[in-house]
Amino acid sequence: MKWMKMLVLSAVVLVGLAACGNDDSGQDEQKDQEATDTEQMSHEEKSGHESMDHSGSGEVPDDLKEAEDPTFAVGSKAVITADHMPGMDGAEATVVGAYDTTAYIVSYEPTDGGERVTDHKWVIHEEIEGHNDQTFEPGEEVTLRADHMPGMDGAKATIESKEATTVYMVDYVPVDGGEEVTNHKWVTESELKAQ
Repeated sequence: MKWMKMLVLSAVVLVGLAACGNDDSGQDEQKDQEATDTEQMSHEEKSGHESMDHSGSGEVPDDLKEAEDPTFAVGSKAVITADHMPGMDGAEATVVGAYDTTAYIVSYEPTDGGERVTDHKWVIHEEIEGHNDQTFEPGEEVTLRADHMPGMDGAKATIESKEATTVYMVDYVPVDGGEEVTNHKWVTESELKAQ
């Protein structure tokens, strides 16, 4: 009786191995690609930029003040040293706007039901509901009035950090071969370097 159980078990194992051996290699490649895509999407979702609206309208808040003497003048070229999105780090940028403000890193829950976005760079002071002359502090809860990404406008956010700086709106061609990005909001002065 014991040898009969062993024989049945052996047969089951052999059938299972034969089925695996007949698996189409194209399906294996497809599974590998799906796993890679899943890993990449997971990384992009954590960074919160998988649906970043790369190009913008160029519109800025009415009360945002242009920088009087920016390090990078409107029309000048600079190299981006930030990596908010793929292809950004090392790209040549053309400055299309320079403004003095406070820039915030924020974490928020998108209003469209998307996954929580953490450490988003940057939302400026004038893009936060109820802003006044007093800047917001890390840990404060605010409502965003920026639309850099779907689900951002109206989202409840937490201020993670702040930086008084000149922010720049820039046009650039991603170094990874992507399409030209126009009116990107925002890069800070420390995220640009002279050519």
